[in-house]
Amino acid sequence: MTSSSDSSQALTTRQLDVDALLDDPGTRIIVCCGSGGVGKTTTAAALGLRAAERGRKVVVLTIDPARRLAQSMGLTELDNTPRVVKGVSGPGELQAMMLDMKRTFDEVVLAAADAERARQIMENPFYQSLSSGFAGTQEYMAMEKLGQLHATGTWDLIVVDTPPSRSALDFLDAPNRLGSFLDGRLIKVLTAPAKVGGRSAMKMLNVGMTMFTGVLSKVLGATVLQDVSTFVAAMDSMFGGFRERADRTYALLQAQGTAFLVVAAPERDALREAAYFVDRLEADRMPLAGLVLNRVHGTGAPQLSAERARAAAESLDEAPPGDAEQLAAGLLRLHAERMRIIARERRMRDRFASVYPDVRVTEVSALAGDVHDLEGLRAVGELLARE
Repeated sequence: MTSSSDSSQALTTRQLDVDALLDDPGTRIIVCCGSGGVGKTTTAAALGLRAAERGRKVVVLTIDPARRLAQSMGLTELDNTPRVVKGVSGPGELQAMMLDMKRTFDEVVLAAADAERARQIMENPFYQSLSSGFAGTQEYMAMEKLGQLHATGTWDLIVVDTPPSRSALDFLDAPNRLGSFLDGRLIKVLTAPAKVGGRSAMKMLNVGMTMFTGVLSKVLGATVLQDVSTFVAAMDSMFGGFRERADRTYALLQAQGTAFLVVAAPERDALREAAYFVDRLEADRMPLAGLVLNRVHGTGAPQLSAERARAAAESLDEAPPGDAEQLAAGLLRLHAERMRIIARERRMRDRFASVYPDVRVTEVSALAGDVHDLEGLRAVGELLARE
């Protein structure tokens, strides 16, 4: 049987040293990933603020459409351009931005095509649909934006808040999915006429294309097919660039200097999702720094067990009725419920730790209210770094 001191020591060796991670000049990118509703956006913002106040030049890129990050940083809005966050009390600098996937896609097109071709592409209805809502476009453009930010060399730390995803790590999957689409069989068929030389070859191909497009017209509709064909013709020279940039950013995420933090709450579903993230990061050889366990409950009277609190409350119920007794009984029941929650959270945490003993963990205590300003983010940062 493991003694209490041994158990305490085991937890110590698994402790994630957040300040060491932030202070290390070799740490250039921190990616916060996790399911929705676990405080991932707040964690990313708090990490960025703490790093800046410890001397780093930081930009926080959020992909979550919620506006909490802007509000907590005192900004009226966030958009696709990094904005300086005022009120940082330290030698560093903090900037923040929110991904605008359509604007990022437009920037890619403008950088890769001449003005006339870029205009044709951006006015194409299929492109407008693709850049605004095609499955995986948001995550792909997050990779594009991360690559752009890193390429400028302006910041020595980039903190990325990835979108919540039930399918987990779409952020990593999307470039391959979109690249597969752009490299796919349908795209190759639609671009084939422009690549075949000679009239005889074109005649033979056009016969087959007429039959093929006739079928597609029935499935997609003639207008949609025309939009896709026009889009493909205009984008043909750019397809390889999408794949190359995605591959470069993917390699950047695997490289030394990048650290993934999995964010979760001490709940069964959230930790099950966290386990999926940990497994996937390991399978893809992504550098995992550790687990941030948010909203962990605690108590100022750990020596009073739930059983003793309930027994004391029942004893007061049997006493002559009085306001003080009723108040005390109510408080004791609240304490018993809190201790029950703490016990359940510890079981969840210990079960995760038993399966992933090498994953370092930092716990952040549950706060009384929402974080809505820099002071709140500063408090979260202190909790993240507390050992």
